[in-house]
Amino acid sequence: MRVLFTTYSERTHFHAMVPLAWALVTAGHEVRVASQPALTDVITRTGLTAVPVGEDHNLWRVSSRFLTPRFAKANPQAYKKMRGVELPPFDLADEPMDSVSWEYLRSGYEKVVPGWYKMINDPMVEDLVAYARSWRPDLVIWEPATYAGPIAAKAVGAAQARQLWSIDIFGRTRQNFLRQLREQPEGERVDPLAEWIGGQTEKFGAEFSEDLTTGHFSIEQYPASLRMETDRRYVPMRYVPYNGDAIIPKWLWESPAKPRVCLTLGTAATEHFGGYPVSVQDILDALADLDIELVATLAETEQEKLERVPANTKLVSFVPLSALMPTCSAAITHVGFGTFNTTALNAVPQLTLPEQHDAPPLARRLADYGAGLTEYHSEATGEKVRAHLIRLLEEPGFRVAAGRLRDEMLAMPSPNEVVATLEKLVAEYRTGAGH
Repeated sequence: MRVLFTTYSERTHFHAMVPLAWALVTAGHEVRVASQPALTDVITRTGLTAVPVGEDHNLWRVSSRFLTPRFAKANPQAYKKMRGVELPPFDLADEPMDSVSWEYLRSGYEKVVPGWYKMINDPMVEDLVAYARSWRPDLVIWEPATYAGPIAAKAVGAAQARQLWSIDIFGRTRQNFLRQLREQPEGERVDPLAEWIGGQTEKFGAEFSEDLTTGHFSIEQYPASLRMETDRRYVPMRYVPYNGDAIIPKWLWESPAKPRVCLTLGTAATEHFGGYPVSVQDILDALADLDIELVATLAETEQEKLERVPANTKLVSFVPLSALMPTCSAAITHVGFGTFNTTALNAVPQLTLPEQHDAPPLARRLADYGAGLTEYHSEATGEKVRAHLIRLLEEPGFRVAAGRLRDEMLAMPSPNEVVATLEKLVAEYRTGAGH
């Protein structure tokens, strides 16, 4: 069968798709990846076939004007929204439904549709539909914000699925929204997401259906104990690390002489959001007298801001986490998808410093599981980080729980094993003639 992966030009979101894409290739299926031109080189470096569509979005160019220390000081609430710290309607996805108002959900969608979804999808949707009509995919697998994917699938009668890079705050929010929508007076049943998607599908001779919002089904890479359950259909798949271009440094060839701790705060914070949400200097200073080797993976721009680097700290701009984490006794992370899962897959206890999107509810789930501790980013002083880290290193229960979590992850179907499930689901959902 022909499988078309599609994502707006966001490198880390695409990286989450690579292992499944290659599993489909090695099973004998045709695979192509459609995205905006800015992502073309990233796609081709994975060995996959790229299809540039449309024009590049300007989401980050627009956001960068507001993601500055000066703007943050003058407009703290607006700054939080721009960073995604507060992201209505999704930031209350984990709250009881009766505690979230209809007005909050409706207004959240009214803002996120033009402020995110339209901005990233409108430049690519027409071209993506045209390519789908030309190539006739049997299955379209799309990144959860790339609604151009299901729209194109609808236009050609292909099966379509989201591949999640988070616990499903999007599906839970949609579920809660629809329940409250049905309770509104008929004249007040406003659905901004459906109206926008429906307007796009009509351009291509199709009609809106609810599956366009969250897929015929979704590919879920978190184990059951950490998921945010919804009434949607899921296909579980084991997380497989993919680091992009990766080189193993020589210092990683040997086991560390002291307990190794990884401090990693991701790439998005510096690439898109104006810097880390915590004080790295404060953390390094607080950990300076511990008998550990602290490996801090920091962007070079952030390294230059440091006034001191303690003797027990090794600074690196990048190292493949799939190679580093097996050597670690604990990790301090931002709860990013790849970082969190690579750490968990290696049974390493985590101190999480969550800030945005699904990170806070995911961090709470990890702490409840017993495989880590959490401190919200705005409360993460150096001394608190130090106290939490000492517990992770000294209390064996955290490593025992982390081992259970790893075993749960390893018991999930691998991408290769999921291929057969996808073949069956395509037969169930595809309505077009295919190629």
